[in-house]
Amino acid sequence: MTAPTHAPRTGPVLLLDAMRRVVLPAVVVCVAAALIALLAFGIAGQGTNGSIDSALERGLRPTVPDARLALPRLGAPGSESIADLRGKLVVVNVFASWCDPCKAEAPILEHAQHQLARHDGTVLGVTYLDTSDASEQFVRQEHITYPVLRDIDANWPQALGIDGVPETFVIDRQGRIAAVRRYQLSGSWLQQTLSRLLDQPA
Repeated sequence: MTAPTHAPRTGPVLLLDAMRRVVLPAVVVCVAAALIALLAFGIAGQGTNGSIDSALERGLRPTVPDARLALPRLGAPGSESIADLRGKLVVVNVFASWCDPCKAEAPILEHAQHQLARHDGTVLGVTYLDTSDASEQFVRQEHITYPVLRDIDANWPQALGIDGVPETFVIDRQGRIAAVRRYQLSGSWLQQTLSRLLDQPA
């Protein structure tokens, strides 16, 4: 009895086999490269965030990244940087007009501004991925009296490891980050933090 024979492979079948041998490994390599790039991006994005937070957990006060980066003032001429405020106690609040938690914490920040103004300090707002018109409307509606800087491209907040709003940083008179809140302010956290720092020598 003659053993069954397979039909010979035709040109299209051979071409399909060749494509499978080449295309499939290429797809696997591309997917692997994309996953590695995504992982690297995630690690890079958390680097500053993690270093600031971990330093504070160890009782250290890290310096403010890109402190000399000058940003334009909202609704006023000129620009300002964190380095310009050295010697003052500063509460930096990163916010956006479209952020509901930002609206909820606005009265807490305005109260802090009145307290700081009596002790050569200030709250400093920094916009995050927002238009100037929307930010100015937010300032008017929330009765904000402290200065606000514009950072439409979120360059400076990224240096602080920020990827959302609101976030608040308390900066001491030596230009170091003394405390951070990476979510909405509530309760007495800011008041207690400021009282502790104001009791310390300049």
